[in-house]
This record gives sequence, structure tokens and C-alpha cells, in this order.
Amino acid sequence: MTSTWAPLRIAAFRSLWIAVLASNIGTWMQTVGAQWLLVEQRDSSALVALVQTASMLPVLLLALPSGALADTFDRRRLLIAVQGFLVGVGALLTALTAADKMPPALLLTLTFALGVGQALTLPAWQAIIPELVPRPQLPAASALGSISINLARSVGPAIAGVLVAGVGVAAVFGLNALSFLVFGLVLLRWRRPVDGPAGAPERFTAALRAGGRYVRHSPVVRRILLRASLFVLPGSALWALLPLVASRRLALGAGGYGMLLGAMGVGAVVGALVLPRVRERLTPNQLLAAAGLTFGVALLVLGLVRNAFVVTLVLLPAGVAWMTVLSSVNAALQLFLPNWVRGRGLSVWQVVFAGGQALGALLWGALADWQGLVTTYVVATIVMLAGAVSVRLWPLMDVAGLNREPTIYWPEPHLVLDPDPAAGPILVSVAYAVPPERETDFVAAMRAVRRSRQRTGATRWGLYRDGAVAGRFVEVYTVPSWDEHLRQHGGRLTGADREAEERARALVTGTPEVTHLLPA
Repeated sequence: MTSTWAPLRIAAFRSLWIAVLASNIGTWMQTVGAQWLLVEQRDSSALVALVQTASMLPVLLLALPSGALADTFDRRRLLIAVQGFLVGVGALLTALTAADKMPPALLLTLTFALGVGQALTLPAWQAIIPELVPRPQLPAASALGSISINLARSVGPAIAGVLVAGVGVAAVFGLNALSFLVFGLVLLRWRRPVDGPAGAPERFTAALRAGGRYVRHSPVVRRILLRASLFVLPGSALWALLPLVASRRLALGAGGYGMLLGAMGVGAVVGALVLPRVRERLTPNQLLAAAGLTFGVALLVLGLVRNAFVVTLVLLPAGVAWMTVLSSVNAALQLFLPNWVRGRGLSVWQVVFAGGQALGALLWGALADWQGLVTTYVVATIVMLAGAVSVRLWPLMDVAGLNREPTIYWPEPHLVLDPDPAAGPILVSVAYAVPPERETDFVAAMRAVRRSRQRTGATRWGLYRDGAVAGRFVEVYTVPSWDEHLRQHGGRLTGADREAEERARALVTGTPEVTHLLPA
């Protein structure tokens, strides 16, 4: 069993993790300050919920482009540039708030701008983590990421509550800007030892399409994202409306609201520490079901109970449940995604996470204005419990035995022409000779080959039987460009792809005939 703290023994990871922790603390302080600034406004339910929407919506809109940027550009330089932008937005937010020139519309606009910076930061940072720690330590690194977020959630709101009550919201915004500066300075000191895969970087638009194809044709990734969305969407009701629970139902001030968020953070940190032992006793699907049931009970208590002590107490296991789901999903993706598409794959996870929170916050805020907090939390509870039960219908797929290491096993194509790398589409055909008694098994085995081709670059795929030659099958697929096809040869395939292809070729007699057809 790998210790949760093992990655912190690596100096580069430790320094960046501490810097990210500082940035996360600043972000939570920013959220609390912005929400508390709007509590006394007209239509405060919707406005307070819109703070979360404004901060998460950019991730929903920009996650895929930012994932492509993280896979095609130097991730360190990208992160440094983004932190500079965030420092500027944070300074402007601080100055205008201190001058009492911060109407709700402008506050939400600048919150959206901060969300843009976060959307560009998240995929690049998460894609860097496998470069910093060994593969066996990735689940521990993911748990440490959850500890960072939830420790920040515990400390940040408490600090924000004290500062809002004693100094004002402007001080909260100023410390958030300072946290971005700290992260940027640590990145400047770090020298990235590996600058991504060898060879020329992918073109941005081609990289964007390739990332979408990979997720679309990967059942494992799609199932992970489904499980995450079924938890995040109802779970967003807690975060979106907790300020109103604190102020209206529990009669707490800014400090009390910070205490509630702090309880969630403490529960999540404790959960991250015990999660390695829990994983030894429960399967991933049992963990997800237990987390969903626990969080559903917490939502119901928030809607029905007016005792601040009971609410604070129930938020501790809710924090454990929230951390368990997010950490498990992130670790599963980190382990499954190959390096060439990791940023784009993780960006899709950010779309699900941010979209679930942004759209969920909008939905729950509107429902709370219409029907009240009690009804809203009861509805969210029902949706959460239904999602937990659905684990039996749509469980996570077991990928423990899959080989995810990059593998180069295709022979180099030998052509008499020198194709333009941007030329396309390219039509690749592979002819197989299959004995009659193996034809059914061969066709079944080629289904996994089809998914492999489409994940790694093919836009169309087909398997045909030759009408003139008995037992001759022809696989045909198109790739957008010659450069894209060479990337299939040069590192996009994994050990699992090779095993799928070898299972199909074991049913074939002779050597398959490969043909590359170029645009005339």
C-alpha cells in the first residue's frame, strides 16, 4: 500500500503542491468573499448561486481548448503566463472593491475572468503530475490533490470569514491575487526535465479533434465521466446554497459560514488519509455507492434541520464523500489516459465537473427562489440517492489489468512517395486471410481493434469481406492527415492496444497486407 504522503518526498512535486495549496486557499477565500458581498442584494439566492456559475462556467466552455493547449505547448510556460493574467485580474478586483465600486454585474464579470484563468490552469497542472511522480504513486498524488483542495476549503473560508468581518472583502480579494503570484514564482524556479513527447507538437485544431475522438471512442472514460456527473450535479446544491443556509436558516454570519465550509474541508482531509485503507476493503463501485448515499443524507439534513451543531456535524462525512468521489475519478483518469492525450482527457473531466457545478448551481438557485431551500434540498437528495443506486446499472469498468504504457510496434511505412505531413485524408487498408472456422471470432476480436484505431486517430472505420476471395477480410480506416497517421505509428498506441490487435491477428493465417492510399 502506497502512503498518501509518498509523493511529497519528491522535491519538485512538494514545492508545486504547496504553491497550489496557497492558490486553492486564495480561490476559496475569493468565493466566500464574492458570495458574502451578494447576500444582502435583491434576488440574493440566484446571485449567490451565480458566483459559482461564473467561476465554473469558463471551465465548461474552455476546458477542451485548454486541454489541447496543455498537450501541444510547454505546460510550465503556459501556467506561468496564466498566473500573470490572474494576478492582474485579482489586483483589479481588489482595487475596485476597496473603492466601493463593485456592483454585482462587475463582480460576476471579474469572477468569470478568474474562472477563465482557472480553466487554463487545471488541465496543464494535472497533466504535469505524472511527470513529477512515478506511476504507482499517482493515486496518492491524486489524493494529495484532494487534500490540497479540501484543506484549502477548510482554511480558506475560515480566513475569509475573519477578514470579511474584521477588515472587509477587499482584503480577501487581495490575498487571492497574492496566491496566484506565489504559484507563478514557484513555477519560474522549477525547471521541467521533460518537455512532452518527442517530435513536432500537434497543431491546435487537430489536437482538439483528436482529444474529442479519444474520449468519444473510449467506453472506460465515458463511464468514469458518467459516474462523476451523477454525483456532481446533485452535489452542487450543497455548495451553491450553503451561504443561504448559513444566513437564513441557521442565522450565522460570515464566520459561521466559514465554519460550515471548514467542516467539509476537515472531513475531506480525514477521508483522504483513510482512503487507502478503505480501498483495500471496498471495490471502486462500492465506494461510489457509499459516498453517494452519505452525501444524500447530508443534503437532506441541510434542508430539514435548523440546528447549527447538527449541520456542522453532518458536513464532516459529506466532506469525506465528496473527496472520495473526486479523488477516485481523477486517479482513474490519470492511470488510464496515455500521456499524449492526458491534458485533453482531463479537460473533459473538468467539463463534467465544472459543468455539473455551474449548471447545477443555476438550477438549484432558481428552484430555491421558486420553491424555497427545503424543497430544493429534498429534490437534490432524491437525485443524489438515485445516482448512488444506479451504480448497479452503470458500474465503473475494471481496468486494473490493462497495460497503459506507450508502445511502438507498428513497422515504419515504406512509400515511394514523400507525402506532405498535412496531406489527407489518408486511407489505410489491412487485408487478412482468416480460416472459415475462425471468422466469427475474428469479427468479434476486431471490435476492440476498431475502438483502438478510432481512439488514436481514425475518423472512419470499416471491416469488409472480399466477395471474390474466400476468407479474405479487409479492414479500412481513414485518418485526417499523414502526420496524424505517423503519430499512430510513433507513440499513441498503448500495450492494451497491442494486445487487442494481437488477439485478432492470432486468428489470421499469414502476414496481413497493409496499404496506404494518399490523396491524388
